[in-house]
Amino acid sequence: MNASSAGHVIDVVLPCLNEAEALPWVLSRMPAGFRALVVDNASTDESARVAADRGAEVVAAPTRGFGAACHAGLLAARSEVVCVMDADASLDPAELSRLVGALDGLQSVSKAEEPVRPGLVLGRRRPVGRGAWPPHARLGNAVLARSLNRRAGTRLHDLGPMRAARRAELLALGVADRRFGYPLEMVLRAARAGWRIAEVEVAYRPRTGTSKVTGTLGGTVRAVRDMRRVLLEVTP
Repeated sequence: MNASSAGHVIDVVLPCLNEAEALPWVLSRMPAGFRALVVDNASTDESARVAADRGAEVVAAPTRGFGAACHAGLLAARSEVVCVMDADASLDPAELSRLVGALDGLQSVSKAEEPVRPGLVLGRRRPVGRGAWPPHARLGNAVLARSLNRRAGTRLHDLGPMRAARRAELLALGVADRRFGYPLEMVLRAARAGWRIAEVEVAYRPRTGTSKVTGTLGGTVRAVRDMRRVLLEVTP
């Protein structure tokens, strides 16, 4: 699916907590045919105003939590296909079209006699620039990916924060975590439901502004703790 040439609009959910500094670049890179939904997760800076001034739709998510912001964005989205990505300028929205194209490819490979299975495409991060992916964050991600692969039978390298899937099917997964465990739970539930899951390599740059998760050891520890809890709680 080429969003611009096919005339489709694809909503892009951007969970946002104090990203006023990063949003101008992120929104300026949004490709034609993609619509930004900036989910303001109780920011204390000017994130909501900056987003609105640059034409983005602003969605309020007053309950703090990465998963809470993602879920609010999915509920507010109106397109059949949706994307989710960080709003901190570490990822380039210009690469979203490649993920959507891979999503279409996933759903075109079913045999004629088989029902079309849902698909999920993850952006596999390739660090670009010094400090883009601190060692502690990369290690935590690798450990979690291995644990996921063992439990769900996947062969993933990265629990990437840039994703594409179909909205109704994502909501039907029933992802319950509203904190940092949300990304892993989405993949775990999708794998156990028999979804086709693919990775597309994307550039990963040093974020703009102050990191709240992967750029700090404490943030990484909290994220890993939430994700390990999800691995234990989500039943096969």
